[in-house]
Amino acid sequence: MRSTNNIDNLPLNDRYESDIQYTFQFCHWILKPLGIYYFIYNQANKFEKILSIILILICFFIIQFVIVPFGYYILFYEKDMNTKIKFLGPLTFCLSALFKYSYLGIKSSELGHCIKHVEKDWKMLQNEDHRVIMSRYVIMGRNLITLCAAFMYTGGLSYHTIMPLLSKRKVENFTIRPLTYPGYEAFLNIQKSPTYEIIYCMHCIYVIVVGNITMAAYSLTTIFITHACGQIKIQMLRLENLKNEKKVLETGIESHLAVVVKNHVEILRFAKNVETTLRELFLVEVIVSTLLMCLLEYYCMVEWETSDSAAILTYVILLFSFTFNILIFCYVGELLLGQGSEIATALYEIEWYNLPGRKARDIILLLVISKYPPKLTAGKIFILSMNTFSVVSLKIISSLFEHVANDH
Repeated sequence: MRSTNNIDNLPLNDRYESDIQYTFQFCHWILKPLGIYYFIYNQANKFEKILSIILILICFFIIQFVIVPFGYYILFYEKDMNTKIKFLGPLTFCLSALFKYSYLGIKSSELGHCIKHVEKDWKMLQNEDHRVIMSRYVIMGRNLITLCAAFMYTGGLSYHTIMPLLSKRKVENFTIRPLTYPGYEAFLNIQKSPTYEIIYCMHCIYVIVVGNITMAAYSLTTIFITHACGQIKIQMLRLENLKNEKKVLETGIESHLAVVVKNHVEILRFAKNVETTLRELFLVEVIVSTLLMCLLEYYCMVEWETSDSAAILTYVILLFSFTFNILIFCYVGELLLGQGSEIATALYEIEWYNLPGRKARDIILLLVISKYPPKLTAGKIFILSMNTFSVVSLKIISSLFEHVANDH
């Protein structure tokens, strides 16, 4: 971690607290109901710690309330293979939500270090132009989080609320009311009131909990990466100022360049910490989202044969939701990769080749470092970029449209 001194502990940005609150506002809304907010920030009093433990236990209970009977139903009760495949997607999503929730709790300390890094960068802002750049990237991050939440909660709530209501059927003057996750029949008479209503409401609460878990990973990643991109943009602005101030190039370039080098190294360390902390989560998210997209494509094809428009619409919304989930990670990874590469261009435009040899060597060293920009990886297996998104997601969606076109 970065060394600090007495000067670093003094806020140079007068609007530091409001800037930090605005930056992490969405993260606070998402993390607090999950109970892991206070473990990440590690600034909670005794009451807040007890409250967070209670919230964590409640969230785990809600997740297990769905997974245990649902898993038992698929493994031991249901014999039809087509039905097993139909419920394989929801079960995979349930298990991945449990993994992500546990992972965020385990990595809470590392996430806290990344948040402190962001807070310190905001605290040390001295230039109003730099603050404008950082604010612009914060707004970008908030817009991405809002868009992702719209896809996530729309798809999840429609699947858990609309489909069960539209799937009611009558058998011998008796209305069968299905549930999103079956498996309670072995223990309860779910068709009786208020048993059905209680389980139905629990499923609605469950989708909000798992939606918050998924959004927690997206929001933290987006805030961290847009922050790093904003810091890189500030370094490019400093290099631009060096290019315009020719007297600085001829005399005092060392002190100005030292600031750029110091901050550039800290950006690389921060990006590396984020990648190290979340790369396993990225891998699981990409694999699970890809699997669910394939299953949703299969579900759409099956429902297309039966002409169930409500189910098709719900599955299409979910398909685009998971596609957008992968897009978010790949887009911020591409953003970080592109911004990091632009440092080399900004350095080259300083006209370093007109400087004395000793001064030029310092810039050449930065040029060499900038050839290896920061990047996000999924489990150190592949880089998150738009190329990855095109390979994984667009082919799946295009195959679905080809199937529909062939049917017509």
